[in-house]
Amino acid sequence: MPQRSDIRIDPFLGTRVHVVGTRQARPNLPSTGCPFCPGGLEAPEPYDVRWFRNRWPAMPGDRCEVVLYTSQHDATFSSLGVDGARKVIDLWAERTAALGARPDVHYVLCFENRGPEVGATIAHPHVQIYAYDHVPERQRRLLEAKWSPDLEPDDRLVAEYEGWVASVPYASTYPIALSVAPRVQVPDVTSIDDEGRNGLAAMLVDVLGRLDALYGRPLPYMMWLNQRPTDDGDWPQAWFNIEIVSPWRGPGVQRFIAAAEVACGEYFNPVIPEVLAEMLRAAQR
Repeated sequence: MPQRSDIRIDPFLGTRVHVVGTRQARPNLPSTGCPFCPGGLEAPEPYDVRWFRNRWPAMPGDRCEVVLYTSQHDATFSSLGVDGARKVIDLWAERTAALGARPDVHYVLCFENRGPEVGATIAHPHVQIYAYDHVPERQRRLLEAKWSPDLEPDDRLVAEYEGWVASVPYASTYPIALSVAPRVQVPDVTSIDDEGRNGLAAMLVDVLGRLDALYGRPLPYMMWLNQRPTDDGDWPQAWFNIEIVSPWRGPGVQRFIAAAEVACGEYFNPVIPEVLAEMLRAAQR
């Protein structure tokens, strides 16, 4: 019988696939209240921010965690304010350091899926952390290409605050996309100093609020942190950044990936990046 959990590599394309049959049994929606609210299964006591191991991990070895960034079920990231967002950033850094110190962890990915349109099964705001035993292919490609932020994005600039720049990427595969990065290179979230973390908190509160204001309703999005691998390798080019993308091309209008795009790995974006940046600059959260 095939294993219920293993890693398979496509013999021709080299694509890595995590086969995780155990996750088929996870509940899509809680049947008895929210498990992330105070008093729930994963949060028996009151809290500001909290982390715990994922009961339905995508990888073995306690390498998948969940971070709750507020006890308020209907909160948004922007509603946390700078102080609340700073607590989340500090917890990202704490868990990145703890997981990255393990010899079996080579890359720590903090990410958020927000909204059922991008696969979130629990509405309570939360972030997940996957600690990989290798450097994922996309992150490796960015590192090997010596990725650095576009510090002069001109009409693709959305906001700038205390050394942080938010801009619309030049060629995104998603209709809505933002890149958030520091002007001065830092390799990972753990290396951001106190002032930098405050600036990042203010920037995230700002741009995530703009995204919700863009269409006058909560925007489904995916957000993730790109940072230095923890494999003891030499990665002097690592430049911490955050990517935020959404599949919406209009208010409530999903932009689906088409067969030609999946087949060829070439994408067709109906939203002009410079126009999106102009709309976000005008958005009031």
